[in-house]
Amino acid sequence: MGLRFNNKMNNSKLFKGLFLAIVVLPVASGLVYAFLFSLGIIGVLNKGFHWDVWQTVLFDKPFWVSFGYSLYVALLSVAISLSVALTIALSWQKKLQKGLLSNVIYLPLCFPATVMAFFSFQLLAKSGLLSRIGYQLGFIKEINDFPVLIKDAYGMGIIFTSVLLITPFFIILFSNLYQSEKIASYVNLAKTLGASNRQILQKVMVPILLKRASITIYLFVIFVMGSYEVPLLLGRQNPQMISVAVLQKIQRFNLYDMPQGYAMSMLYVLLIMLILLIIYIKNSNLFKTQNS
Repeated sequence: MGLRFNNKMNNSKLFKGLFLAIVVLPVASGLVYAFLFSLGIIGVLNKGFHWDVWQTVLFDKPFWVSFGYSLYVALLSVAISLSVALTIALSWQKKLQKGLLSNVIYLPLCFPATVMAFFSFQLLAKSGLLSRIGYQLGFIKEINDFPVLIKDAYGMGIIFTSVLLITPFFIILFSNLYQSEKIASYVNLAKTLGASNRQILQKVMVPILLKRASITIYLFVIFVMGSYEVPLLLGRQNPQMISVAVLQKIQRFNLYDMPQGYAMSMLYVLLIMLILLIIYIKNSNLFKTQNS
């Protein structure tokens, strides 16, 4: 028994060491490099320590416009996905457990973001499939009559594609949670107590599913905020999502934009870490309250 325990401890230390070496160390090194570059300490534009770039990022509008726009796209995308996923998962619960739908639901997860973005472009562009169908049915008389859904100011194309990408995952997640949390038992109990179907939906099923999936929902908001391929292909130059704005600053020909790009990336990481810390503290306090 002692030998097995020691082996488990050694394996645990080995895995932790590999995680630190493969994941944490490269990310931390990149963040340190970006921070030092933005301060003018290292890099091709090394002119000595200064805060000029950070003052520009903190007090000018472009970063905060990109951050707010990214947050808007992420929140709306996740909200729509949750609504659709909850409706499908609760309405077709038995079909999602067995049969054709239980296998088909995994198919959209096979497509990368770039492929889904091109699909959305072919579907929603002014010369796309929907526009052509609308023209053939007489809803529009010419191509300019079709609404702008790609590269628009509201990010409709980005939101539509993000919903297509993450909704199947939420459907699978809610379907599995429905079984693991034994929600059917709570539903039967609520019915015996005289609750209506609407009350059961609003007071039992939806709250349990959203509560159990809350951490995943938060992470998907951050995932959509940091997405790159979809907003690059379907978004416009102004406003830009934060990932596109940062990489354009770093990779474009103007070297003097690079420190600003690194500062923007650092500030974005700090804001995300602050949000995650707040979520962690909130969930910890909620857990302590429930146990007490």
